[in-house]
Amino acid sequence: MASYRFNLVKRVPQFSSSLYKIARRWCSIYTTRVDPTEPTFDKILIANRGEIACRVMQTCKRMGIKTVAIFSEADRHALHVQMADEAMCVGPPPSSQSYLVMDRIMDVIRKTGAQAVHPGYGFLSENKEFAKQLADEGVVFIGPPSGAIQAMGDKIESKLLAKDAKVNIIPGFDGVVKDADEAVKISNEIGYPVMIKASAGGGGKGMRIAWNDKEARDGFRLSSQEAASSFGDDRLLIEKFIDNPRHIEVQVLADSHGNALYLNERECSIQRRNQKVVEEAPSIFLDPDTRRAMGEQAVALARAVEYTSAGTVEFLVDSQKNFYFLEMNTRLQVEHPITECITGIDIVQQMIRVAKGHELTIKQSDIPIRGWAVECRVYAEDPYKSFGLPSIGWLNRYQEPTHLPKVRCDSGIQEGSEISMYYDPMISKLVTYGDNREEALQNMCRALDNYVIRGVTHNIPLLQEIIAHPRFVSGDINTKFLYEEYPDGFQGWQLSDTEQREVAAMAACIHLRDQVRAGAFKNENRMPLQPVKPGAWDITVIVQGQEMPATVTENHDNFTVVIEGQTLTVSKDWSIAAAVIDATINGQQNTFQCISRKGDNIRLQFKGTVFKVEVLPKKATDYIHLMPEKPKVEASGEVRSPMAGSLVSISVQPGQDVAIGQEVCVIEAMKMQNSLTADKSGKVKAVHFETGSNVSEDDLILELE
Repeated sequence: MASYRFNLVKRVPQFSSSLYKIARRWCSIYTTRVDPTEPTFDKILIANRGEIACRVMQTCKRMGIKTVAIFSEADRHALHVQMADEAMCVGPPPSSQSYLVMDRIMDVIRKTGAQAVHPGYGFLSENKEFAKQLADEGVVFIGPPSGAIQAMGDKIESKLLAKDAKVNIIPGFDGVVKDADEAVKISNEIGYPVMIKASAGGGGKGMRIAWNDKEARDGFRLSSQEAASSFGDDRLLIEKFIDNPRHIEVQVLADSHGNALYLNERECSIQRRNQKVVEEAPSIFLDPDTRRAMGEQAVALARAVEYTSAGTVEFLVDSQKNFYFLEMNTRLQVEHPITECITGIDIVQQMIRVAKGHELTIKQSDIPIRGWAVECRVYAEDPYKSFGLPSIGWLNRYQEPTHLPKVRCDSGIQEGSEISMYYDPMISKLVTYGDNREEALQNMCRALDNYVIRGVTHNIPLLQEIIAHPRFVSGDINTKFLYEEYPDGFQGWQLSDTEQREVAAMAACIHLRDQVRAGAFKNENRMPLQPVKPGAWDITVIVQGQEMPATVTENHDNFTVVIEGQTLTVSKDWSIAAAVIDATINGQQNTFQCISRKGDNIRLQFKGTVFKVEVLPKKATDYIHLMPEKPKVEASGEVRSPMAGSLVSISVQPGQDVAIGQEVCVIEAMKMQNSLTADKSGKVKAVHFETGSNVSEDDLILELE
């Protein structure tokens, strides 16, 4: 096992300077200060990777604590490795061979002399055996005691404890489901729809909704496989699925001196595949009485299991504001930054203080609601495929919108980083805040417009659509929001007539500038003092298949674009080389990103969605209709991988007859299992991969005759 030590300031001085600047900006949201005279740890190991490892290191830096990072071979050059004072490799890229190998992590702890371990979230953060090994070694686990982890980490046991603590619970089966037949039997006894979910873990993994017997059987099989893969525990439970619920959770803090309090709630109802996409704090739905009742029940549950550290109690809330215990996450929650924004409390700092044995210095009456905060989870995913299937690749251009006011971006990557198939596809957590919800949402729209991500497919188009959706803005949401609003799948931002003209005008101006700049160098021995510009330029702009005749004139201060009889005045104070273009069109500021320019084709990002635009000379337009259309490839009978991943199973073989809709294989990508089915009935002609093989997006897995 190799050891790697970095002195951040000497190794990458420019990076460290910008990093510390960001850290100071983060500190400005906190009202809880660091007491330099208070005893604390000298060195903490962060048993995690990516953005959460970087997040914990930020607070350690504030507190004057040295940090140790662990990394897999795939993460050798990762940001969290650069940020740490020391770093050591713990194994190959798969997390099961690195970040989940307790013996190797314990070895790093011994070699570095770390006094405490912060587990972040995921991986070993809710593993009672890991907490026990640390305790046996005399190392402090920055989290709850192993007894609380066991009680709350097991959804079956936690439900029974919640019931004893007088916490509202969802009707369901309290035992472990043995097999698919029992799953069907229990589901019928409870009454469909039901939720089948892993007893251990969380994060939407190992969870399926079943509406009938077939879905119950499939859900049992897939959920148990996912649970075993993600948590090493394939036990499942079944409970009534509450239709049209909100997902609202309460952040709790507790110390070992008997103090426990709640830090208000977070609204987490915007989800896909049971995984959160957009969160906000507080919830627009709750009134003070319901907020207090939920908070008090959350604290009662924490006290019942003698909980210490930070934790989150999740509830489902129906339309009448009845709330039911869902689960307790015994760790730092992904979406904790929005709670920090509205309370001013550095939750990681409090976790470290509690782990050191200090008493909480804040009381329930000290917890404010300062304005509003919204978080968008930015993923390397294709939102046009099931609201987000993973994408992998290298970030060849990356700029976070942290130059904007009231914007926070928690990430563990930088330009040049790789998004790997081995880990969660999250790029960052983009957070904006304001004095009220309207301001926070406006800041988020602006931040998403200014977020530059090139090299991988990302879900910013979907995020931008959600944030601006009238139903979301009004607060009328539930966990089925995406499926209700986009029953045929997400299609991208739908341009209004005005927006279509604005996109066309912007593309025309970009193309004109590009052509004028290129023309200034053609057949020239030297650069002219002034580029030669046409007086008026007659063109045709094609946006979403619609041809729009246009005339562009460049003036001293602006462009004048006439499209379909409408005149648009476009400012000139922007560069075509800029990653983000802020242009004023008819007095209104618009933000664009020019993704690419190739000849007459421009890919222009607007409202998160990339639009393909063609800009042609007017005389060339007539030739378009004479060009033969490219024949469409008939994909029927082919099963292709919708994402990069690993083939967990192939359930058919050559010569076998299959029916339409029959499962033919299962792909695991970034800890999620996805079942692929035949799109027609027929006989299997060929299978091109074996179980366990890695596949890339669009790889042909098998063919039907």
